[in-house]
Amino acid sequence: MSSMLLLTLTGCFLFAGYGVLIDFYRRAWTAIPIFTPSAGVAETSQTGQTSPTSQTSRTKISVLVPARNEAANIGDCIKSLSLQSYPKNLYQVIVIDDHSTDGTGEIVRNLSYPGLELSCLWLAEIGTGEGRPVKAYKKFAIETGIRAASGELIVTTDADCFFHPEWLTTLAAFYEEKRAKFIAAPVRIGGLPKGPAQTPGGVPAPAIAPTSFLSIFQTLDFITLQGITGAAVYKRFHSMCNGANLAYEKKAFYEAEGFKGIDAIPSGDDMLLMHKIYNKYPDGVFFLKSPRAIVSTRPEASWRGFIHQRVRWASKADSYKDKRIFWVLLLVYVINALFVVLPIAACWNSWWLYLLLAGLLIKTIMEYSFVRTVAGFFGQQSLMIYFPFLQPFHIIYTVVIGWMGKFSSYRWKDRKISK
Repeated sequence: MSSMLLLTLTGCFLFAGYGVLIDFYRRAWTAIPIFTPSAGVAETSQTGQTSPTSQTSRTKISVLVPARNEAANIGDCIKSLSLQSYPKNLYQVIVIDDHSTDGTGEIVRNLSYPGLELSCLWLAEIGTGEGRPVKAYKKFAIETGIRAASGELIVTTDADCFFHPEWLTTLAAFYEEKRAKFIAAPVRIGGLPKGPAQTPGGVPAPAIAPTSFLSIFQTLDFITLQGITGAAVYKRFHSMCNGANLAYEKKAFYEAEGFKGIDAIPSGDDMLLMHKIYNKYPDGVFFLKSPRAIVSTRPEASWRGFIHQRVRWASKADSYKDKRIFWVLLLVYVINALFVVLPIAACWNSWWLYLLLAGLLIKTIMEYSFVRTVAGFFGQQSLMIYFPFLQPFHIIYTVVIGWMGKFSSYRWKDRKISK
């Protein structure tokens, strides 16, 4: 067998595996039921939709918002949290100021909303308490918040996020109905429009449509990641989540020994913790698919910020204890790397060019069906017109960011993180 034929067959075999994987994610995402509480339903709207009531809720929730230099965002975030339909006596908001230099903590301490239990913890004042150096500041911030939390359900989010008014009500209803230990919930990129945060039908107001190349690119990339997250968690295929919208039992956090063993890894306050709780409670980890549970976050404003964000996410890949996701990431990386190598090989033999074009077309068709389904859930289906044209950029991005995540340092919140 010639080397060309062997390489072609190997590539086709890998590509077939990738196709099976994407189709698995598509079918799994479609199979996730939209959550509707089985009991305690509020009045029916004029569209016939219902929303979970908070009248029968009994779970005390502590919302943790780690924040560093978020003066431009924290006020809007807290205001959005103050508008939750969940009873004010059943939730508290704890902002953990991570050595901000822009007055984030002062802004929080000057905010006041009737009935809202709001507090701010300053890491600069608290210190580690043990004389040990802090390597993962966000984990330490969350840890500090949990120690101060009075709620049995810990909910974590980010300071640049906005929330549907029934976000906490939906999380609480899901937690109580499923008896969940850990809940991964949906996140979308896109700021909320001015005016009502929801439509008359009770669903989230559409996200502001991104207009720049950067915002469109990262929104479509994020939609893909969210689809994989929901599918993987629903099928218990591997652990995946986003720290902007998580909920877990305070008791389960301590039973899994919190961040012990992963506290030296700068990133991973979400997925690495999720896997620890999954190991303790394999049947207690869920994905909550509900429009009312969507958290909206702003896109990165610059390419520099976007790259550093994605390198930070990729940097924890070799720290996953969940080897199932490692093999998935490896397959995805190899497939994308092949598309980078094939144009070079085509300089010597046109056969590789034909293989490149055919593979690119098939890859786009396979992924399009999956991503379009997920985009529909997030109200961002109109962006799919850009999807085919962004394929070459996404392939290069995947290869470069994957490499940088393994070998490169990055900056996050004005801190340089070295590998």
